[in-house]
Amino acid sequence: MPTQEEAAAAGFEPEDYASDPVDIWPDTYWAYEAMNAMATQWRMGMNGPTGLDYSAIPMVLRMIGAPRSEWQQLYSDLRVMEAAALGAMNKRE
Repeated sequence: MPTQEEAAAAGFEPEDYASDPVDIWPDTYWAYEAMNAMATQWRMGMNGPTGLDYSAIPMVLRMIGAPRSEWQQLYSDLRVMEAAALGAMNKRE
């Protein structure tokens, strides 16, 4: 946790960082790792992100060491997480 001064320097309050830890289940480990590694691979449109750059997926899966036998499932998992992320990013308040 950052100190009050560290948080303020970044424009936050310490409670902005407070959250419950998230456990990654073993059966979702590779999907989590893949989505985390794809964090910089968003295609951008006039109004922001439009989706992941799918051409980066094979390289990312190789780089994180995901078993080739799981790639088809990981592709499906990434699409589910992509849709959820786009929904959250495009939410208008």
